Amino acid sequence: MKILRVLYQGKPEWAALSGKILKLLESDPYQNLKFAKDISLDQVKVLSPVEPGKIVLAGLNYLDHAKELNMEIPQEPVIFLKPPSSVIGDNENIVYPDSVTRLDYEAELALVIKKTCKKVPREHVFDYILGYTCLNDVTARDLQKKDIQWTRAKSFDTFSPIGPWIETELPVENLKIESFLNGKLKQSSSTANFIFSVPELIAFISKIMTLYPGDVVSTGTPPGVGSMSIGDRVEVSIEGIGILRNSVTSS
Repeated sequence: MKILRVLYQGKPEWAALSGKILKLLESDPYQNLKFAKDISLDQVKVLSPVEPGKIVLAGLNYLDHAKELNMEIPQEPVIFLKPPSSVIGDNENIVYPDSVTRLDYEAELALVIKKTCKKVPREHVFDYILGYTCLNDVTARDLQKKDIQWTRAKSFDTFSPIGPWIETELPVENLKIESFLNGKLKQSSSTANFIFSVPELIAFISKIMTLYPGDVVSTGTPPGVGSMSIGDRVEVSIEGIGILRNSVTSS
């Protein structure tokens, strides 16, 4: 099932997509799904599929990316945070800040938490996941190198495109993940190249911080990361989910 957030008659609503028919939900999807009424997809504007309290991301989580960078395989996940103010949805614009000289795309598989998650063992992790979506971990690469730590480089408004929806039924062990810049393939790998699996990541993170419904965990980017310019169109495509599309505009 595909879960979306949409703007309908001037109000944000939760919905489930079946073909081109949207089934509005009576409330958020983190508990039991209750359907209100059917509407057409052309009656709404699609929003970011989630409003996270926090976004937790994994760095260097693809074997082929580590090989590309000639870096040692980490012994435990490297994690960092992005603020919810950085979130935009499908077909919204990434703003290129005036202070940045290099802006990079990073295609990632992200997951959405559906219930409070604290110290969860690996074997129970999937009970806490609502579903999966595409995320672009937009990064001001020049500031990342300058600051050493990553907060400023990762946290500008519009630096976390997420979407277009949440796919609730998806085996994630071997999914093709790709990015395209102006239609040209830039990244191509598979989640089979994860260093740390989804259960390993969530078990690790939930020992450090409690995850709440709506929180997003992103699983790292494959090789082929590169820069974007104003006017570019970037796409994140993940097998079984769909395509997240965003354009780059000036500030």
